[in-house]
Amino acid sequence: MKVIVGITGTTGAIFGIRILEILKNINEVETHVILSGWGRKTLTTETNYTAEEVERLADFTYAITDLGARISSGSFRVDAMIIAPCSMKTLASIRMGLADNLISRAADVILKERKKLILLARETPLNTIHLENMLALSQMGTVILPPVPAFYNQPQTVGDIINHIAYRTIDQLGIILPELKRWDGLKES
Repeated sequence: MKVIVGITGTTGAIFGIRILEILKNINEVETHVILSGWGRKTLTTETNYTAEEVERLADFTYAITDLGARISSGSFRVDAMIIAPCSMKTLASIRMGLADNLISRAADVILKERKKLILLARETPLNTIHLENMLALSQMGTVILPPVPAFYNQPQTVGDIINHIAYRTIDQLGIILPELKRWDGLKES
């Protein structure tokens, strides 16, 4: 399986990083990463990672300006794309088909090729424009997966919350990870 991971400049870079870390340990998965300019700045503000360290987690890396990259064409076979986190600017660009950088162009290709696109949309509160853009993309088959924590699994640390969201995202690829704590229903007392 070939997966593109885009990391944009909104808060939550750790989600993209953790997803890359997990995918790196799955032999059948080949990863392609793109960091936006603000994604590079945000990840060094929010985490102890450098952009170079994050890029080393992937099998292939691309510059945000490289619109001639192989992942910018539908003739290059890829299975899915995750944008984690996904800024509202990137979400709007994808919805409009702007394709003005490699993240939005690769997402455009994913949509036109009818592949799985997963967006960890990050903003709060959401305005009507954000909601309309998400609805339009959802109607095109995009999975809108805001990184909202679950508490049924009784997380003890921020790391537990990050892991759960990363595992739930990877679950959307059809990759089953035993570490994912699934809802098992309420127990009657």
